[in-house]
Amino acid sequence: MRMRPTLNWTPTGDLPPGTTDLEPVAAALGTGGVLVLSGAGISTESGIPDYRGEGGSLSRHTPMTYQEFTASAPARRRYWARSHLGWRTFGRARPNAGHRAVAAFQRHGLLSGVITQNVDGLHQAAGSEGVVELHGSLDRVVCLTCGAFTPRRELARRLEEANAGFAPVAAAINPDGDADLTDEQVGDFHVVPCTVCGGILKPDVVFFGESVPPSRVAHCRALVDGATSLLVLGSSLTVMSGLRFVRHAAQAGKPVVIVNRDPTRGDQHAVARVTLPLGTALTTVAGQLGIPGDGTL
Repeated sequence: MRMRPTLNWTPTGDLPPGTTDLEPVAAALGTGGVLVLSGAGISTESGIPDYRGEGGSLSRHTPMTYQEFTASAPARRRYWARSHLGWRTFGRARPNAGHRAVAAFQRHGLLSGVITQNVDGLHQAAGSEGVVELHGSLDRVVCLTCGAFTPRRELARRLEEANAGFAPVAAAINPDGDADLTDEQVGDFHVVPCTVCGGILKPDVVFFGESVPPSRVAHCRALVDGATSLLVLGSSLTVMSGLRFVRHAAQAGKPVVIVNRDPTRGDQHAVARVTLPLGTALTTVAGQLGIPGDGTL
């Protein structure tokens, strides 16, 4: 492996300008003990849009809140119709070069852990292990009454049977796997209940307006405490669920490096924000660190 650069950092509180210089990323990884925090931006190259970047889904789509989902049967019908259709596309997404690079860094002992704000499972599909899914995962379904978990593929089969011929054309697929459908397209979509108790089913993800489980937050804080530095990949850090870990790292004197095209809410805590596309940036850094690449890292 090539000589690894050293990351020197003095917290100033100044807002770093965006840069295309990959040295801060290579320096952090070269030191080892890096904790990765990823957001929707790392999955855009897999065909899954982000929330807040250019053309992000929040400009045209308001995600359903937990309160709306639990209080309204029509809202649940609307959600499951859209989510069922979106799952057909979302479930076929495959890891891209960014996910594969993160897995390669982990295999080579450069990472102390991986936290993702995404619900797509693509880090695991690329080979990353021990990934903390901060907001849960769309491939699991939980009953809000009895707490039973079932695989999403099983629910998809039941929904297919209950809604034969349901095949509207969606305007777009969103980062949460929700498809954009009109009320007319949703129609009288039939929602199925829990097979154990007949209760309400919900994807095992943290909805807007819902809190991340405290035990999960505590685990992530412990990962930050045990890391040498924090590498943020493709997150705007707009919501507190991710930003709090950036603040925690900075307060502990740990370098924070961000790779994100647009400015983020955590830039003031970072040594640098790299504005290159994630797949290109991480693959290039892997080469600089002597990690052999065969097209899949």
